[in-house]
Amino acid sequence: MCRAFLAVAAALLAILAWPRAGRPALSCGLPEAQPTWIDFADGSVSFWRERFARPGVVVATGGPDLAAEARAAGAGTVHFDLYLRKRVGTPSDPADPALMEKRADALFDYAVSVSGCDTPLIALNELWGASLPTPLTPTADRYRANVLRFVTRLAERGARPALLVSSEPFTGGDAAAWWRSVAAVSDLVLENYANADLIWREGPVDGSRRLRERHRASVSKLLAIGIPPARIGIMIGFQTGAGTGGREGLRPRSRWFSVAKWHALAAKQVAQELKLAHVWSWGWAQRDARSNDPDKTYAACVWLWARDASLCDAPRILGRELDVDTKKGQLNLPAGVRCVYSSTPLAASSVAALAKVTHDRELALTALVMRAIERERTRVSPSEALAFERRIISTRFGGSTSAYRAALGEAGASLTVARGIIGDELRARDIAGRLAAGRVSSNDVSRFRATYAPVLARELVVSPAPSWLPGGRGVALATSAPDAVFRVRTGRRTTIRTVEGTFTVEARDDTTALAALPYDLARLAIVRELGAERRADAYAAWTLRMQSSAESKLVCERDRLPELGVVDISSYAPFLSLSEPEAASWAASRRG
Repeated sequence: MCRAFLAVAAALLAILAWPRAGRPALSCGLPEAQPTWIDFADGSVSFWRERFARPGVVVATGGPDLAAEARAAGAGTVHFDLYLRKRVGTPSDPADPALMEKRADALFDYAVSVSGCDTPLIALNELWGASLPTPLTPTADRYRANVLRFVTRLAERGARPALLVSSEPFTGGDAAAWWRSVAAVSDLVLENYANADLIWREGPVDGSRRLRERHRASVSKLLAIGIPPARIGIMIGFQTGAGTGGREGLRPRSRWFSVAKWHALAAKQVAQELKLAHVWSWGWAQRDARSNDPDKTYAACVWLWARDASLCDAPRILGRELDVDTKKGQLNLPAGVRCVYSSTPLAASSVAALAKVTHDRELALTALVMRAIERERTRVSPSEALAFERRIISTRFGGSTSAYRAALGEAGASLTVARGIIGDELRARDIAGRLAAGRVSSNDVSRFRATYAPVLARELVVSPAPSWLPGGRGVALATSAPDAVFRVRTGRRTTIRTVEGTFTVEARDDTTALAALPYDLARLAIVRELGAERRADAYAAWTLRMQSSAESKLVCERDRLPELGVVDISSYAPFLSLSEPEAASWAASRRG
């Protein structure tokens, strides 16, 4: 990139002088709001006077008469140049570099006359080959050098160029320096034309989130190489030709109006979040049968109304054709709320409290989403949770509340968190008990016995009944039972302490390998192990499906959704887990 780098080196001096705080000032009476909203119009836009010729709107146009009329009506104007290709060439056929200054001067002078501003903002439509990887071909290298010299000359004359970028920029390798050099003298406007039909199908929550994520993703590459957000804009497309992004045949028109609303709200959110310079709209032209859509004027009204209700009275104009809800799917979260599931807030403080147990905030958030989902399907009353807490204290801590609280302290759980975990256990067991789990066949038993032949097994009597021997009597397997039970002397009663609690164990026979047990005795233990495994698998599959479908009801801070997963919080505090007999007893009491 030899030639390009000569221009790059000069432009890098501007980066060093770039003010790290604030944003470049606009001029000539244009709004200083962040972001600045700019809407394209030319003579083919039949409705431009009705929609855009008003205070509070900035019109991007290349027509001097239209610009003058727009300003007379109170709108701001910027110059929109559709002919960058003719001025700098293309990556395969770059223009003569010696012509760049002359052509830039001519455009600047014309832009001043059109915009009525001595320091005009000039939109340049558009950069070709933004996605080209480096090293560039010699012609593409000359083209990039032309673009850089062209925008640099405009800036030298006092303009504020805004280079439109129609494809995802490649910023790796040497390309990063070129993009930074351009951003030192010009804004970069990323064109982002979503398919309205696909966005509509996703609905207000998922569709709005998709739009916001698209904008963040398109901007992220530029931010990652150090380009200030005050030099970046995004452009939204409302064109109606098939295959161009925009309406894409979406009908009835009320659906397109909803997507236009989501577009405005998504752009506003991301622009404010990232502090972007401006938001542009494009695609209003009506030059031919393909683009002459009579619904564009109403979509423009919705676009204006959704960002500022004073700009167009869309509810009055469209009546029932417009869904006036501007809250659903948007990131209007109350202070201190990490996510909202349906109408249930998930407080950041609740995530933090649970994360003291999991040592991972994302796991904690996933667990809280699971809790909200399961509460819709089964109810556990506070009195039921408290009753099981008393039972845990009685059976696993010898009735010692202080010992229980000490265990909670070691696990990082408060009483409130512990009772929440107990409620989770009860709900999960209730739901799992209603799910269809596959029957354990004789072949399944034989395969398990052959696979786990050397696993330790022992016939025991245990009180109270633990999760690994639900009936309190039978063969325990080392696949689930604690190691200590296989070291107990035969015929003796011994007290063992585990993370699940304290148990009295009586060994009825010596420890042996599973394969050495009589088949009938081994079979009961194997069926128990496989049954528990299949119930767990059925529950895991169910909760993953529910979490996935719940995303259409879930709105989270900056769209940072929790990871899908099966989180068993009781595994971090096993003494809060429910054994099979406890779960069965609770379920029976409910049915009774």
